[in-house]
Parts: sequence; C-alpha cells; structure tokens
Amino acid sequence: MSLTLAMRRNRFKNKPKEQKAAWQWPAFVVEWRNYARRAAMLLVLTGGLAALAWGLDRPVHVISMDGSFQRVSPGQIEKAVAPFAHAGFMSADLDSIQNAVEALPWVEHARIQRRWPNSLHVTVIEQTAAARWGESGLLNTRGELFVRSATHVPAELPHLSGPDGTESQVAQRYLAVQGRMLEAGMRIAALRLDERGAWEMDLDSGVTVRLGRREVDERIDRFIHTASQVIAHRLNEIAYVDMRYSNGFAIGWRNPAVPATVPNKRSEDADA
Repeated sequence: MSLTLAMRRNRFKNKPKEQKAAWQWPAFVVEWRNYARRAAMLLVLTGGLAALAWGLDRPVHVISMDGSFQRVSPGQIEKAVAPFAHAGFMSADLDSIQNAVEALPWVEHARIQRRWPNSLHVTVIEQTAAARWGESGLLNTRGELFVRSATHVPAELPHLSGPDGTESQVAQRYLAVQGRMLEAGMRIAALRLDERGAWEMDLDSGVTVRLGRREVDERIDRFIHTASQVIAHRLNEIAYVDMRYSNGFAIGWRNPAVPATVPNKRSEDADA
C-alpha cells in the first residue's frame, strides 16, 4: 500500500463525527413558563398579605382622643367616629373619619391614627373665634364663618357685619386696621359694611366713625393721624366723626347744643 493511499484512509478514519444539537423548548414556551412562575409568586405574596391584613383587621374597641375640649365634647367626637369604627382596625377609612370630625362645629382640624391592636386615636384642634358675625355667627382668624348661630358669643369679641358673602372682606379690613388703632390708643368694637358698600366702625368709647364707600383706606389714615388727636380728650361728648370729606371731617356731638365741626370741603363721594 502506497504512502499516499494510507494517508487518505487515515484522514477519513480520524474525522470526528458530527454531534446532533440538544433539543430545546421553543422560545415562547420558555417565556410563558417564566411569566407563569412570576405570576404564581405574586399570587402567593398577595395571598399572604391579604391573610395578614385579614388577621389584623380586628374590630375597633377603643376610641381615644385628645384636645382642649373647650367647645367640642368627647361625646360629639365619639358619635362622629362610631359609624366608621365597625369597618375594622385596618379597613377603617381614616380620611372619611377625619372629614366627619371636622364637620363638627368648632372643629378646625382633626388627625386620625391607628393604634395597635384595636384602637383609633383622634386629635382635635378647635377653632379660635376672632370676631362675631351678624347676630350670632362667629368668624375664625382667617375670616371664615364657622358657626352661623352660636349659643354663646364671647362679649369681648368685635362685632362685624355685612351682606352675605362679605365675611372675609370685612374680616380682612378689620384685621388690617385694628393693630393701627390700638397703637393710637383706640379699639374697634364694631365694623359694618352696608348694602350700598358704605363702611362704618364703632370704637369701644362709643364713637362711630363714618367712612363711606370711596377712599376708605385714605379716610382711615386721616382719622388715625388727624381726627383722633382732635377728639381724644372729648370722646364722651362725641356721637360720631364723619370722615366723608375730601379735606376735613365733621363731628356729631351727643349734646345737640354743641355745634358740629364744619368741614373745609365736601367730598364728591355722594354717600352721605
């Protein structure tokens, strides 16, 4: 056998056999199995959490509370919370409970908390009455009417009044002026806005200051810096000060025999 023939035989003899590729699942089947595995894990986790929540959602047996309780009673709060307490410790709707408590008169803000294992805690902040509105309404420090018919109105509160819907406007003017009046040694006992838009204020000395409809802020400035100094020593004799003049003011005396102050010039503001 020749050398060439031997080499050819060895070449074919030593050639490795091709191996068949291993069988694999189609790609979409593999992805489906992964999704199914994840869904099963999520289902188990959700079920575990639901079981835990069910175990924790025991009935509410205790409603605790704190606050100043000067105008709001614990009984009112308990009555407002009661319809929601049967839902359970975990399922009780805290937002709805908060809204129910804040709907009570004199309640400005409420905070509701869960306390383990079966308690709801209510913290109440009461409204602060800053002024009386109309006959028996009450305004808070933001000028909001929070009680329309109060059974008890503190006598020391200033008396504000005006058409419906003007509560905030009147309250804001009062707050803007009262500090300046106190600095000048006077105090506003009442502030009124009538249907025509004219303003009047009563001082605690009994003097009424007529401000009219126009240039109200300017007239208040003129009263504080000029008129108040003129009347300071005769307040008990004066019924009113009329500031509705462009260049002066008029004084109305309690004793009709005393002549009123003659203004320099009548204003064009026709709101006398």
